Amino acid sequence: MNSVFVPIHVKIIICYNEMTTMKIVLFGIIGLLLSIGMIVPSFAHTTVHVEPYEIEVGWGIEPPVVGMRNDIILKFIERGEKEGTFTGITSVFKDVDATVMFGGASKKIDVNSDPKPGYYFSPIIPTKTGTYLVELKGEIRGTPINIKIPVEDIEPTAVLDFPPSSSGGDIDITALKNAISSLQQDVSKLNLDETKVSSNGGIAYDFAILGLSIAAAAIILAIISLIKRK
Repeated sequence: MNSVFVPIHVKIIICYNEMTTMKIVLFGIIGLLLSIGMIVPSFAHTTVHVEPYEIEVGWGIEPPVVGMRNDIILKFIERGEKEGTFTGITSVFKDVDATVMFGGASKKIDVNSDPKPGYYFSPIIPTKTGTYLVELKGEIRGTPINIKIPVEDIEPTAVLDFPPSSSGGDIDITALKNAISSLQQDVSKLNLDETKVSSNGGIAYDFAILGLSIAAAAIILAIISLIKRK
């Protein structure tokens, strides 16, 4: 068999191209993994320490939006000797009372146990935007606790609205109101004989058309008002 001679510089170029391709693939995989990591949602929970316990409080759905049902999430753990290990504290709310606060208002809340040890939740519908506090009073396995923990601010619905709300609806309603007002003025002018027509039949026809126009505009305005209330 005849052997094919490949110049050494050609071999070097081939190896270099293969290495470059492998680097590109490797960097692509790393970039993909980083991008996946970057899109993992971060939760703005607040963590406090009451030795030997760690308490974390936040919202179940983030961003929290006014008027939408949510849950206050509470997590009670005790860190282990080995880094990254912990034990969930169970039956916390047998001896601890929880109160949610906003401004001068407060409400004692019922806290439910999550299947995961150390996790708890309390359903709530926040009715105002701003900062809420969770107050915890009592004791955890003999350790007294009396703290107030802020949770992420409640946002207006604009953060989730799509398409964005605008004043277009108000403009439409104003335009309809102006149209009705104009039609009513025309009717008044006809009643005062300010508008000249060629015959009595023409006047009757005009009145009919104007009446229908006013009725149609009023119906449209009522429909828009009903839609905006929902």
